[in-house]
Amino acid sequence: MPPGQHRVALRAGLSVAVPLLTLVVTGHTSWAVYAAFGAFTALYGRSRVHLPRAVMQATAGLTLVAAVGLGALVSAVGVGPWTLVLLSALVAAGGSVASTVFDWHPSGPLFAIFAFGTVASAPAGFSDVPVALAVSAASAALAVVIGNVGAVARRTPWTSPPPLRAPRYVDPLRYVVVVTLAGGAATAAGIGHPWWAMVAAAAPLSVSGRDHQVLRASHRIVGTLLGLLVAAPLLLLGLDPVPLVLVVVVLQIVTELVVGRNYGIAMLFITPMALLMGQLGSSQGPGALLFDRGVETFIGAVVAVMLILVEHGRDEVAR
Repeated sequence: MPPGQHRVALRAGLSVAVPLLTLVVTGHTSWAVYAAFGAFTALYGRSRVHLPRAVMQATAGLTLVAAVGLGALVSAVGVGPWTLVLLSALVAAGGSVASTVFDWHPSGPLFAIFAFGTVASAPAGFSDVPVALAVSAASAALAVVIGNVGAVARRTPWTSPPPLRAPRYVDPLRYVVVVTLAGGAATAAGIGHPWWAMVAAAAPLSVSGRDHQVLRASHRIVGTLLGLLVAAPLLLLGLDPVPLVLVVVVLQIVTELVVGRNYGIAMLFITPMALLMGQLGSSQGPGALLFDRGVETFIGAVVAVMLILVEHGRDEVAR
């Protein structure tokens, strides 16, 4: 395990636990989805320290809050499923540019797509838009504080963040293509959670190199299918909100401990965590959830691999 990884995991767990438990205890469980995506700010910058981490988390947090707010607005307007796919592709492109410019780690727009798609697909009115922005912003701000309070307490010298990078314009186009194709395929098939296919399609593109990307896609499929076996008994338990949040926090901590070593193993914990988060403030049949998650992950990963292989074939012809 890399040095200090336990601190990263505890910071992520605390960033998730505080806002979710606060909302559950105060009777605002329906807002938990907004807080959860704001808390994902804590997942950025695990390999950075001090000012570079603060800058990375702040920019990622602002992007996540914008994705949540836009999702709530789209839900209130009531767009159709195909429009939602196209808007998700635009969010993916914007997140890709931000990831490159601010050198995010983990890279790519995966969490922005996840946040936008989930919130946009949940019922909301126009009065929920400012609530979504406020709750996600407060959660993101808390994650930034938790992620950097140690440096302030130790009075560690703050190093300068790295210079901004010029965006690679091919990356946004690739994300637009895979998100549109994966989301379109899931929507055409009538599956209930097309944003899961979009996220699965975006995940392999966040690493570099054809072999690494194909491996990431295979890890996504196999890890998700095995993760469904972990998720099934947890969903069938029908946990009350407080114990459900505590289970989510434990899964988040374990995820952060293993994700840097093996992405496939991390999916064993990411999968049930995502499904349990979706149960906060809503109630869906576990059978349909498990089926949708498995099928849509397969669709998204296959779409990503197809694009990767097409690009590789084109490059071979060019050479």
